[in-house]
Amino acid sequence: MTDQSSSIDRRTLFTRVAAAGLATIAAPMLNIGRFQLFGQGAPEYSARAISLVQRSLVIDMLGVFTLNFPDQAKWETNPETFPEAKYQEFLDSGINIFHPAVGLGGTNAYEQALAWFAGWNAFIAGSDTRLMRIDSVRDFDRVKASKKIAVLLGLQNSQHFRRPDDVNFFHGLGQRVSQLTYNSRNLIGNGATERRDDGISDFGVAIIERMNAVGMAVDVSHCGDRTTLDAFELSKKPVLITHSNSRVLANGHPRDKADEAILAVKKSGGVMGITGVRMFVRDKEPTTIEHALDHFDHVAKLIGPEHLGVGSDIDLHGYDAMPAELNKQLRAGYKGSYGFREKIDIEGLDHPKRMFDLAEGLIRRKYSDANIEGILGGNFRRVLSQIWTT
Repeated sequence: MTDQSSSIDRRTLFTRVAAAGLATIAAPMLNIGRFQLFGQGAPEYSARAISLVQRSLVIDMLGVFTLNFPDQAKWETNPETFPEAKYQEFLDSGINIFHPAVGLGGTNAYEQALAWFAGWNAFIAGSDTRLMRIDSVRDFDRVKASKKIAVLLGLQNSQHFRRPDDVNFFHGLGQRVSQLTYNSRNLIGNGATERRDDGISDFGVAIIERMNAVGMAVDVSHCGDRTTLDAFELSKKPVLITHSNSRVLANGHPRDKADEAILAVKKSGGVMGITGVRMFVRDKEPTTIEHALDHFDHVAKLIGPEHLGVGSDIDLHGYDAMPAELNKQLRAGYKGSYGFREKIDIEGLDHPKRMFDLAEGLIRRKYSDANIEGILGGNFRRVLSQIWTT
């Protein structure tokens, strides 16, 4: 969620601040009885919702570990400082795989990316009893049994690719997904908040070809409209929208996707992850979980629930829980077209157990168990398995 046209992006902000078992309840078709998952005072969830989350491989295709950037810096430098209570919170969330991508950019994008992957790989290696990196299709099969938090490494910009060979290099460092552009223009194409979008360049064509060849997923979540459609036309493998929403439901927000792009997701065999970011969901109040569910319904009606997933675009607690100064700086990194309001998160989707609330919402909207399992992670698992096959 960082606009690289500003002097402050997530990584820059991060760097500046750093310097200062529950048993499965089998109820596949019934929704009878409600249960508290995490003790007295916790929300109650139906047996069906609990069962769906627990038996699914739940993937958040944009789930950062923390928006408290000093904590992330500390964990990367000293993995032993990652608290046991925080680890348990991740496990209790029901989310099995996190894609903690950030937006890097600028003249030193390559060096920033090197530092980012070095930090994450050090964190994972130093926490090998609690974290694991997703490198291949086979890793999907062992996540739940491992009792580890799985991390799928990617970035929200491809500006660190100076030449096609860099795609191979960063794949070797663990990168499995790369968003072509952030909100601004780079040598590949244009971002969602640029004044105009001329689509993907010749250099961008070469980068997409190499990503297809090595098995790295092409993501167009923040891309401008022409760049988005070009990617679908050029890629020989499915293209992802890991975290976005439907533009027609949010009064034309530039970070959301037009129906033409959503239809292209189906044509390519890709998957679109829906966010709970308030201004991407609705441009006025009230904005509730039901409005977020409208985005799932809109995409499902256009292209089918088999092309739907989740890309929350928050950490476990959301933007509104950030330290006030960090929240202020983060908002300052975006153009006015982002349309920030008092709150960024949506109640019900702004806490560690949000996947259970989402499952309940999808049950209310009459989705089948099979479709809900797909939305929670099965659909992204399927498409990534196709993309990563070389």
